[in-house]
Amino acid sequence: MNALFERIGTIGLVPVIQLDSPAKAPGLGRALVRGGIPLVEVTFRTSAAEEAIHVLTAEVPELLVGAGTVLNLDQADRAVRAGARFLVSPSWVDEVVHYGLDSGVPVLPGVASPDGVARGLALGLEVLKFFPAGLSGGTAMLDAFAGPFGAARFVPTGGIDAGNLAGYASRGNVLAVGGTWMVRPDLVEGEQWEAVERLCREAVAALHGFAFAHLGVNGQDEGTSRAMAGLLERLFHLAPREGTSSIFAGDRMELTKAPGLGAHGHIAIRCNQVERAVAYLAGQDIAARPETAKLERGRLKAIYLELDLGGFAVHLVKG
Repeated sequence: MNALFERIGTIGLVPVIQLDSPAKAPGLGRALVRGGIPLVEVTFRTSAAEEAIHVLTAEVPELLVGAGTVLNLDQADRAVRAGARFLVSPSWVDEVVHYGLDSGVPVLPGVASPDGVARGLALGLEVLKFFPAGLSGGTAMLDAFAGPFGAARFVPTGGIDAGNLAGYASRGNVLAVGGTWMVRPDLVEGEQWEAVERLCREAVAALHGFAFAHLGVNGQDEGTSRAMAGLLERLFHLAPREGTSSIFAGDRMELTKAPGLGAHGHIAIRCNQVERAVAYLAGQDIAARPETAKLERGRLKAIYLELDLGGFAVHLVKG
């Protein structure tokens, strides 16, 4: 996959903004970066778009800037000259698609049906905008795409907000999620950058969906594990569930049949996408342990981190 798309996938959120004044661009860009989303799509819906892209790339260099609602060749060329690193169209626009392919500028044409996905894949486009997502079947349509179009990844946009973000973010074929809720027009107009930053942080939390999954307690051998499971069942009515390498007591207590990582055991943290969570935590200086990776259909299902909490190792699991 193109390195720029890999970066977009790592960030996972694409704020879509419409600016009426380039003067607001630096404050907005810095708020996005502080909020943990160093990425923005500036729509070509106003005459200020071109200058706003130029200002953002010049004054907030850590921000990855793209151009959206690109509907013709002239807009595509102006956007790239202004500094846009990628182009987004709400639908399939041949001249924009081929401009991107010919110039090497990543382009995401909008698709809403199997025909559009097939057309993109035929041209070698592995990442497509799914728009309007909410009105085109939402997560059910993405699930339908996953079977016949396993090579395609999507950036769903339209009808997505904090309430349904996690449903999209958890799909394996979703590269990133686009939306406007964290950059509401009234906040941008009023230059309420602290509010934008707060909404961005909330969006990042919802994107990953981190939550406690279970506690793993190291057993010395199968007999010890079985004895602990029996005690928990007798005292607390936690029904045992037998596994190959462990026994679960209820839903949140795992008793390993042999010592594992961590002096005492492990803590499992659930997340929407393990790959994206690993990249996010790497930015927090917490590395993953690749030798512990478990895959399911080619995607990470679980992995341990270089992290110890009171004698407990920590691993991520797909929620």
